Amino acid sequence: MSARAPKATRPAQRARVRTALAGLLLATTGAATLVACGGGDDGDGAASPRPTPTPPDTASFSGTAATALSSLEASARERASAAASSASARASEFEASVSAEIMRANQAAQRELEDVDGRGNATADVSLTGKPRAQTGGLLAVVVNITNRTDETASYAVQVDFRDSDGKVAETRFVGAEDLEPGEKAQPLAISRKPPEPRLTAEIAKAQRY
Repeated sequence: MSARAPKATRPAQRARVRTALAGLLLATTGAATLVACGGGDDGDGAASPRPTPTPPDTASFSGTAATALSSLEASARERASAAASSASARASEFEASVSAEIMRANQAAQRELEDVDGRGNATADVSLTGKPRAQTGGLLAVVVNITNRTDETASYAVQVDFRDSDGKVAETRFVGAEDLEPGEKAQPLAISRKPPEPRLTAEIAKAQRY
C-alpha cells in the first residue's frame, strides 16, 4: 500500500495545480491572439491595412456604351415612326366614314384658298370646337362651325392649322361647305394625321366665303 501525502501538504498541492492551469490558459490565449493579429504584419506587431479597390480606368473602355445609346435612339425613332403610321391609318379610316360629298367639298376648299391673300373674308363666320378623342379613335379632330351670316347663298373654304408647343405649323387641313342658305350652318371635321403626342393646337388660318 502506497503512503498518502500528509494532510498539511494537500492545500499547497492544489494551489500549485491551479497556478499551473492558469498559466496554461494564459499561454493558449496569447497564442490565439498572435494568430489573429499576425499574418501580414510588418514586424512591429500592427495589423496590415486592407487594400483599397482601384476603380477601373474608363478611358480604356471600348465603344459599347455608345453602341447601346445608338440602339436606344434607333428604337425610339422606330416607335415614333410606328405611332405616326398608326395615326395616319386611323385618320384615313375615320375619314372613310365621311360622305363623298363632304370630301369633294374639302378638296374644293383647298383649291379656293390657294389664291387667297391674308386670312380671308369669312373668319367671323367660322369657329372651332374640340371633339372628344374617345369618339375619334384617339385622333385630334375639331369641328369647324360655319354659319352663313349673309342674306345670300354662299360657299365657304376654311384652312385649319395644327401647331405644336413652339407655335410652328405641324399640319394643315382644309374643309369646306357649299351652297349654304342664309343663316344655314355646317359642321365639317378637320382631322389631324399626327400622333397623339406631342399635343397640337388647332386654329383657323384662313376662311373664305365665295
